[in-house]
Amino acid sequence: MEYIDYYKILGVPRKATQEDIQRAFRRRARKYHPDVNKDKNAEAEFKKINEANEVLKDPEKRKLYDTYGKDWQNGAHNQDASHWEQMFNQGNRQPGGTRTFRFSRNGSFGETSGFSDFFHSLFGHDFAHQQTPWDDSDHSGRSHEAEITVTLREIITGASKSISLQSYELDAVGHARPTTRTFQVKIPEGVTEGSVIRLPGQGEKGSGRGKSGDLLLRIHIAPDSRFRVNGHDLYTSVAIAPWEAALGAKVEVQTVVGSVSLTIPKGSQNGRKLRIRGKGLQKKGGQTGDLIVELQIQIPASLSKEEERLFKELAVKSRFNPRQKTRQRASHTG
Repeated sequence: MEYIDYYKILGVPRKATQEDIQRAFRRRARKYHPDVNKDKNAEAEFKKINEANEVLKDPEKRKLYDTYGKDWQNGAHNQDASHWEQMFNQGNRQPGGTRTFRFSRNGSFGETSGFSDFFHSLFGHDFAHQQTPWDDSDHSGRSHEAEITVTLREIITGASKSISLQSYELDAVGHARPTTRTFQVKIPEGVTEGSVIRLPGQGEKGSGRGKSGDLLLRIHIAPDSRFRVNGHDLYTSVAIAPWEAALGAKVEVQTVVGSVSLTIPKGSQNGRKLRIRGKGLQKKGGQTGDLIVELQIQIPASLSKEEERLFKELAVKSRFNPRQKTRQRASHTG
């Protein structure tokens, strides 16, 4: 029986933190997920990744693996269950505390029938949860993470979204089987790009009397050609004519759910930013972000004869010289 390097499977060093291990597990699980990767070896690789994570995510099992795992190359797998029970009794007792190993008299640990012989030789075959005075088998489940994409309109109107999440669970014979769960999610106020919606108890199931983990839905805002999101503020640009900039005007500006009239002050320059308060994304506590409008002065590409005559008349009569106050300087665009 071959020694299995769980660190190598996840692509992490032996000194990796628990956070490093979880990040690596999520990254590799996505890559080899049978629903995504159609390679014939993807399911087998996916099971290896699950096995490695099963060991390294748990500090106690990781410690056992680090300490005794390599001995199996030298025949230590011939040790019987009483050897491991003795090791647990002597090596892991905390004064006044409890053990987290779920060890039974037959040397078993949990539902891992799809894992390798190496795993079963080290940890047992079925994780049976026989209670002992020092056994603590009530473990909370881990939280799961997923991404949910929403539109700006859904955020502002507080819409509900129906989402379906598919995961793979190992059945009794060790095959990865798809499991689909559907949730109706109400988009709460105050969310923006990167916000997290927590669904309590919808993550990994706990063991014994342990609570189930949570499902964490990370918000991703769908791209909108009209707006750029920065926190709870929205940024947009609106084109205006030269005479609107010079004389001032009122123009219609789109918001996410309608439009408003924006006053262009007389003498506005290209690139000037005007703030429309309360037309951004809602914040927690009832406040709302703003809509920032950047003015872009557009020059007509072609002129009628009358327009050309008026521009020539303006050129003769106007005393405005844009180069008088602003000297020539290097451009900041490539």
